[in-house]
Amino acid sequence: MFNVVVIIPTGLGAPIGGFAGDALPTVRAIAAIADWVVTHPNVVNGASLYYPLPNLLYTEGYTLNQFAQGRWGLRPVLSNVIGVVFDRGIEPELLLRHQQVVMAARATLGLTIPHTIVTDRPLEVELKQGGSGATWGTIGQPGSLLEACAKLREIAPQVNAIAVVARFPDDPDSELLHKYRSGAGVDALAGAEAVISHLVSREFALPCAHAPALSPLPLTEGVDPRACAEELGYTFLPCVLVGLSRAPQIVSNPRYLLPQDLCPEQISAVVAPYNCCGSPALLAWCQRQTPLIFVRGNPTILQVLPQDLGMKGTIVDNYLEAIGVLVALKAGVAPQSLVR
Repeated sequence: MFNVVVIIPTGLGAPIGGFAGDALPTVRAIAAIADWVVTHPNVVNGASLYYPLPNLLYTEGYTLNQFAQGRWGLRPVLSNVIGVVFDRGIEPELLLRHQQVVMAARATLGLTIPHTIVTDRPLEVELKQGGSGATWGTIGQPGSLLEACAKLREIAPQVNAIAVVARFPDDPDSELLHKYRSGAGVDALAGAEAVISHLVSREFALPCAHAPALSPLPLTEGVDPRACAEELGYTFLPCVLVGLSRAPQIVSNPRYLLPQDLCPEQISAVVAPYNCCGSPALLAWCQRQTPLIFVRGNPTILQVLPQDLGMKGTIVDNYLEAIGVLVALKAGVAPQSLVR
């Protein structure tokens, strides 16, 4: 088996993967040569656009870290039963738009979504930006979110994947949003989204992904193509439901791993941006001496270089070259032997 992990951290302005599912072409190409591709939702979530891949393991970031560190395993599935949690802070009309996505996913895509629930209180999401330029966020009522997830599972115990839709603040005139839409900034929503999915996955050991609820943005010319997927409709929920429909189940106790399950030792290579090497997952695979491929042509706003952390790997200029290295590894050919 040849299994590849693709890491592109969210909210850090990566030119590829830092927008609306714009790393999907990269993942599609890697999926053509890999048995399994493990990546996190922001890499492939394109709002109303998605591209389901049968060998993609759609794995939330906290889960990916736990997997890399050997605490959790991943169990591929044919399908999941999805429950949806809506934020009490979503206005009635906007809530109806999202409920229609659920109904459409059942009728048009054949997804199993037996129940939805609304939190007892508004979740009070706030967006932040650190001094480095990275975005993050807070949720004012985490207990309300966890209570809703627990109640959802009581009502529909067959649910084994959870989509969360939280009301995010509207700020259509913000400079950060303008830069993002023009292709020159970071995703203001990404950090807060990660907080929500991490919280649910950590508490319930279930696949989770988040879609922000926002008022539609005014129609604007000149939006960067990488951000255009988020301009197409009223909701970002479709890609989340499709991703969760086949997201791997979490094996929280490695003693219960089955032969078809994936453990971190079975990862053949990890591909990540060159200057963003501080993630727990990447550090764990470095310690396991898994081949690492660093893409110099996908810089983030961070400056955490592999040599700063004692990491050794293959440095490439772009993902096209990274795929060449993966092909060589799969063939058992030393990549350096292909360069004179």
